[in-house]
Amino acid sequence: MVEDKEPQLVDFEKELESEKKRSEDYLNRLKYMQADFENIKKRFERDTEQIRSYCSERIVTQLLDVVDELELAIKVASSADAPQKTLIEGVEMTLKKLRKVLECEGVSPIECTVGKIFDPRCYDAIAAETRDDVKECMVIEEIRKGYLLRDKVLRPTIVRVAKPSK
Repeated sequence: MVEDKEPQLVDFEKELESEKKRSEDYLNRLKYMQADFENIKKRFERDTEQIRSYCSERIVTQLLDVVDELELAIKVASSADAPQKTLIEGVEMTLKKLRKVLECEGVSPIECTVGKIFDPRCYDAIAAETRDDVKECMVIEEIRKGYLLRDKVLRPTIVRVAKPSK
């Protein structure tokens, strides 16, 4: 009878070792799944934040057309023979408020000065003239303002450029 218990004890030890290995395998799988879940959660939060920061892009783009129209109205009214001062002041106040709203949404104008090197990431050239006095493509006139939405070009600045003669 003593001999009968020995093989049974060995079988239990083998089963115990087998179960320990299986438990370790499950634990490792669980750790990997937990790490994957954390990574997915972080990516989801990052993507959500990015979407949230750019969700107003469509409406902001449409509002920029309103800014253009108000700026043009001020320019035309100021150069008229009999400018109506109160009307111009009203349009200027409206434009100022609209710019403030856009600024709160993260919109800023692209700086464009005459003589600045042409940057195709921020500018769209609609005309170019050849000059002997320039070494690189250079902005000679800003046609329409460009804007950034945080760090993204929302609308490029439309410019005329001077290019070097070859």
